[in-house]
This record gives sequence, C-alpha cells and structure tokens, in this order.
Amino acid sequence: MSKIQVLDQNTINKIAAGEVIERPSSVVKELLENAIDAGATAITVEIREGGISFIRVTDNGGGIAPEEIPLAFLRHSTSKIRSAEDLFLVSSLGFRGEALSSIAAVSQVELITRIPERLTGIRYQMEGGQEKSREEIGAPEGTTLIVRNLFYNTPVRRKFLKTPVTEGSHVGELVEKLALSHPEVSIRFIQNNQNKLYTSGNHNLKDIIYTIYGREITANLLAVKACQEAVSITGYIGKPVIARNNRNFENYFINGRYIKSSILSHAIEEAYKPFMMQHKYPFTMLQLQIEPELLDVNVHPTKMELRFQNGELVFQILRDAIAGVLMHKELIPEVELGEKQREIRDATLPEKTEKKPSLPEPFEQRRMAQLFPENAIPSQPEAVAETSAGYSASPQNKAPTQQIKQKQLDLFEEPLLAPASRNRHQLIGQLFDTYWLVEFNDQLYIIDQHAAHEKVLYEKTMASLKERQQTSQIVDPPIILTLSSKEEALIRQYRQVFQELGFEIEPFGGREYAVRTVPDNLFSIAQKELLTELLDTLSEDLAAGGSDLIRERVAMISCKAAVKGNHSMTAAEARQLVDQLLLLENPYACPHGRPTIISMSKYELEKKFKRIL
Repeated sequence: MSKIQVLDQNTINKIAAGEVIERPSSVVKELLENAIDAGATAITVEIREGGISFIRVTDNGGGIAPEEIPLAFLRHSTSKIRSAEDLFLVSSLGFRGEALSSIAAVSQVELITRIPERLTGIRYQMEGGQEKSREEIGAPEGTTLIVRNLFYNTPVRRKFLKTPVTEGSHVGELVEKLALSHPEVSIRFIQNNQNKLYTSGNHNLKDIIYTIYGREITANLLAVKACQEAVSITGYIGKPVIARNNRNFENYFINGRYIKSSILSHAIEEAYKPFMMQHKYPFTMLQLQIEPELLDVNVHPTKMELRFQNGELVFQILRDAIAGVLMHKELIPEVELGEKQREIRDATLPEKTEKKPSLPEPFEQRRMAQLFPENAIPSQPEAVAETSAGYSASPQNKAPTQQIKQKQLDLFEEPLLAPASRNRHQLIGQLFDTYWLVEFNDQLYIIDQHAAHEKVLYEKTMASLKERQQTSQIVDPPIILTLSSKEEALIRQYRQVFQELGFEIEPFGGREYAVRTVPDNLFSIAQKELLTELLDTLSEDLAAGGSDLIRERVAMISCKAAVKGNHSMTAAEARQLVDQLLLLENPYACPHGRPTIISMSKYELEKKFKRIL
C-alpha cells in the first residue's frame, strides 16, 4: 500500500485551479466580477485565440494597494469576508479569494494597478504561481490584468479546450450576461482586435437587450415589477410569440449574480404554461433582489449555483409576478402574409434616456495607449449614437434612424375580447369548418374553434373542481384498468381526491381496478386509454403538485370533449363561444399553450393587394 503524504503547494494550487478555472470564460468571469466589485464603471475585455493565448481585462475601479498585491495572489485571501459568518451575508460577486491564485497557477499573469492615493502604479508579473518581477511604473487609476498562455503548464487540461472559435463564443456569452446583470457599468468586448459588444452604462436594461438580442425580442417585451416580503423582482419577460426551443433565453440574476436554478426555471415555466406550447421556453431578463441572509451562495466553486432558505416562497413570488403580467395582456399574435420590407409596426422602444456628453476619446483607448503604446487599438469614432427612436446602437446592430411607429395588440384602446367591444364584432363566417373569421376595427381575427372550446371547457372544469361542484355518472359496464405498483400507490394515497372529483375506483382482483363512475364532463369520452393516459402523467409529475396537479390533469383531459376541427358550427354557436371566451382570465391560449386567436391587419392585406406601397 502506498504511503500517505501531503501534496506540495504547487500541486495543491493546480488542483484548486481546476475547480475554479475550467476554460478561458472562467478566467474572464472571475476578473470581470472582481472589477465590478472594485467599483468600476467602465471595463474592457479583450481576448485573442478564444482567450487561450491572451486575455486582458481593464477597469477604472479602485485598484490594489502596492503592499496588498502579493496577498491578492494567495489562496483564500479576500477583502469581501472576515469570518465564516460573513459567508451568509455575502453581497459581492466574488468572495472566496481563489480567483487570482487559481489563474496565476496555470498561466502567465501580468498585473498593472494604481490606487487613487498614489501618483504611480505597480507592474507585477507571475508565472505558474511564482513571482517573476515587480516594478513601479506610470499607470492610470484602476487595474489591468493580462493572462497569457492559459494551461501552459498543465498540457493535459489544455488538450480538453475546444477550438478558439468555440472558446471565444463562451467568453462572449459570459460577457453578455455580466453586461445584462449590470446595466450601470459600461462594458466593451474586443475579440481578435474587433469590437463585439459595447454597452454605455446608462442604467437602461432595454438598451442592452436591443444590442444583444435585436429588434424582434425588444419589440415583444413586457415589464415586470414586484416586491413581496424579502424578495423584489424587476426586468422584462417576452411575449409567447418569441418562445424558443430551449432554455438559453431564460436569464435571471440574483443580487447581480448570474446563476442557474431549477427552482427559478420551474417557476418561470409554470407561469408560462397556460400561454405556451409544450417544449417551448420563454425569454426572460429578470433581476431578483433577495436578502443575503436568505441565500447560500457558497455551494459551488464557480458560484453559478445557490440555495434558498425558503425556495417555496421564492418560487411562488416569481411565478405569480410573471403570471400576473401575462394575465393582463391581450396576447393575440399578429400574422403576416409574407416577407415585408416596411417600417416596424409592433415595437416596444426603450425609454428615452438623457444623452451623456461625449468624451474626446473612449476610456479604454486612452488607457490602452497609456499602457501599451506599441499595440494600442487604432482610434476610431464611437459606435454608439443616440437615435430618434431613443436608444443606442452597436456597430453590429444599428438602430433605425427614423422614429418608429408604435402599435401593439396589447395596447389597443378596445381589445377584441373586452365586453364593450362585443356588439361591434362582425362575424364573417366559418373557414374550412374549423376557423371563425371576425372583423373588428382594422384587424381580421381568426378563431380556432377547437382551441377556443378546449379553453372554455378547461376553465369551466377547473372552476367546478375548486368549488366542489363536480358531479359523476355511472359507467356501465365499468372500465377495468391494470395498474402498476406506482399507480396503485397513487390511487390509495389520493383516494379521497379522486372521489371528490367524481371517480369511483374499486379493487377488481390482483392488479386490476374497476372504474364505476367518472366526472360527468368525462362521460362522453371515458375510455380505458384516456384513463391510462391520466394515470401515466400523474405518475411522472405527481411529486411536484399533489392533489392540485390531479385536478389540473382531469381538467386537461376533459378538454378532449371539445368540438373538433372539420366540424360545422352555426353562427349562433360561434357567437356563444366568443361570449364564453369573454368571461375567461386568459382566453388567448388553449390549455396546451396553442393560440386560440390570431389576427391579421388591414394594412398587411392592402400591401398584398398592392393598394398601398
């Protein structure tokens, strides 16, 4: 058996670096967070070859005092906490004191820093965690950290890096997240001598969303603002029309920190469920401010995860805040007949901000020229300009220079489904035995009779279940189900709930059970396959919702009794369906998230018929 021995400090440092520094984006994250914690209002990030060969982060923060520089590169040295108790009150982005130590252990590092109280700065160089040189130089206030040849002394780890293009994309995504979480900080990102991102630091989150995500996303945002107990929420959520196929656009920050949380993701998706199709995910850009003592951020070395003291409360507050916004908007998507090249008609513009006086030269260009005259970026005109639309543009994503005409379906003075509008609906007729056409104001509305009837039945069933007004009907002969052990346990555990809903289920020998009565709204569609489907979905998801989930699933299955497509309805039946939609809280999507109504503008039709150019 091998002898037990203590590892040398060099090996210890490299192991620690592996926990914190996984790739170039890990380095950028740590340095950016340190710059923000140092009070910087302007930061420049520059990388070459995806950050593998060169990373430079420059800020105008408070700098590091000369006598503290060696301490900054020691493990567990930090200015953010003093004791273990402080871990539960951390409000800064970094606090472990491992970032600089870990970076220096696996790269060649150069630090240039000056504090406001001194006229000169310090240049400090390290390689593989060992000090190489220290000298006094002229330098602007703040800190510049250069990281060269990442993992040069750990070649095995370097082999696991992806191509420079891939690593650069990870860095770019990380910089975008930090820019979105701190709109008060001006951030520039330069990749291979090309400007990729610039934010002005004017506190306007919508400006940054426009710069990063573009016009379509910005035009379909809804503001969120909520405050309850120790949690406050601000930011924007996207209308269902800009949903994506993955969670990449679900952005949320806690106390300025970008994190991933299954609790928050579940709350967001639960709020959107009535408005969106399955396997679609919304766009969100939300800032949550939570009292630090209710959080534990010391969960993972990269600080991308955290624990809540009361996760259930945070889940409920976030879900209700988003649902409250969605419920009070008329979310009828407008369709177009083809490619259009015209002014934007459905735009939500960022708030007009006061234009700041322009500086004679960008901050980072001045700083780079001072520090590195041999390879300073050539002077160029500022990319950001104030447009008449009221927001700034980057070189890659310029804003239109003309004033954009604003028109939103959810800003109509008279929504289609408002009771006061009902008498002015002009029912044109039925199309393909499935869709009803309604003219109102300058819009053509198309109602999917199946989706609309599904939603009416769902809401009606949910209301009756909550009010305990459900009645049942006898099924003769009874439906015989063969249940798994998990399904048997479910039936036994929630026997009372099933009885309240109108089910009478009895043992029939062995694993078989007889369903003798069903809720009356299920009677016309009650069959073995349908009830098996109900039990299958409950077996998968019951732990998340208990008896409430059972009621919801019963209501969803009840929707199968809705009138189908390719079924002729009378005009009176169609009017009655519209009247029933008027009474719903959310009439714009069926229980599965598909739209019940879409619209088409008169303008779009006239363009197609060449009546207007």
